Amino acid sequence: MDLTYSEEDQAFRAEVRAWLEEHLTGEWAALRGLGGAGRDHEAHDERLAWNRLLAEHGWTCVGWPQEHGGRGLSLTQQVIFHEEYAKADAPVRVNHLGEELLGPTLMAFGTQEQKDRFLPKIVAVEELWAQGYSEPNAGSDLANVQTKARIDGDDWVVDGQKVWTSNAHFSQWAFVICRTEPGSERHRGLSFLLVPLDQDGVDVRPIEQLTGGSEFNEVFFTGARTGADLVVGEPGDGWKVAMALLGFERGVSVLAQVVGFARELDGVVDLAKDNGAIDDPVLRDRLAGLKVELEVMRRQAMRGLSSDDAAGPSVFKLVWANWHKRLGEVAMDVLGAGGLTTATADGYDLDRWQRLFLFARADTIYGGSDEVQRNILAERVLGLPREARG
Repeated sequence: MDLTYSEEDQAFRAEVRAWLEEHLTGEWAALRGLGGAGRDHEAHDERLAWNRLLAEHGWTCVGWPQEHGGRGLSLTQQVIFHEEYAKADAPVRVNHLGEELLGPTLMAFGTQEQKDRFLPKIVAVEELWAQGYSEPNAGSDLANVQTKARIDGDDWVVDGQKVWTSNAHFSQWAFVICRTEPGSERHRGLSFLLVPLDQDGVDVRPIEQLTGGSEFNEVFFTGARTGADLVVGEPGDGWKVAMALLGFERGVSVLAQVVGFARELDGVVDLAKDNGAIDDPVLRDRLAGLKVELEVMRRQAMRGLSSDDAAGPSVFKLVWANWHKRLGEVAMDVLGAGGLTTATADGYDLDRWQRLFLFARADTIYGGSDEVQRNILAERVLGLPREARG
């Protein structure tokens, strides 16, 4: 990908930077740095209000075509927006699943009625979405989904359980993979349904995490209903739609993720300088190695945006997840013995580095575990024999 910026692109970068400098002041200034992995519980209502302010000024869904309410920005300008947003330490937005995942999926596979119904509310941040993929007995193995749905009159009736459902307790809707063909196995007979969460047949139970938050949830469907017309794609095409959505997940926002990682690494380096840990040559070498790897990761992410490399998403997930986990480990070594205790004697109040260490342990599991990513690379990219499945 050629990221040589034109004068127009440079002017756009200045526009984004100026807007953020102007608006991340006053009451909004307190939101800087809030949210993110393991911290989605932080100031949720305030970040939702901030996200709606972004929408009012045209800063949501910036890469969507204008006919769907977006700004129709070029790929380069989308990268610029995400980079500047991360550099400004602006609060993590609450609408990622709708904006980055469901929206593009509806554009590709949805009916006109579905687009008209849901896309404007995603742009305006009036409805939040959760992702109903993982299940207790399936984990990252999406083809092993057992949640069932059947047609009853004008509705789908859904029964089953999802788990590790991010932000379901904040969301009004979920896109849910269900088995809609009785007796079907693996990737056959699945459908991609849009299901309202505010109904008697849905029970959302937050899961308390080591980091103190509860962004993940169990979701139980017991006779839950959604309209027969709220299947995306044809019934039975759920696998194809679900795989396309996962492809959208590796979009330009990954570069903002890398910028965020750089801020975290700089913070660990500053901590090491402040407490003298930087004088340890082994620790200093580990920090330097992380810096080099991060630059390689950034270039890999840019290359992935400009190619159709089938291996790219899985390779990038393996790389960033393990890098981030090692950053958390280095942060704990920089903290030393003090990192083993919480900030208060009578509570469980983690500092940012302890939270980074604990939550980063999950990076290699959620979003497709390392084992699943390696199987994808082996079987679908390298053409190696399929793993034996009992």
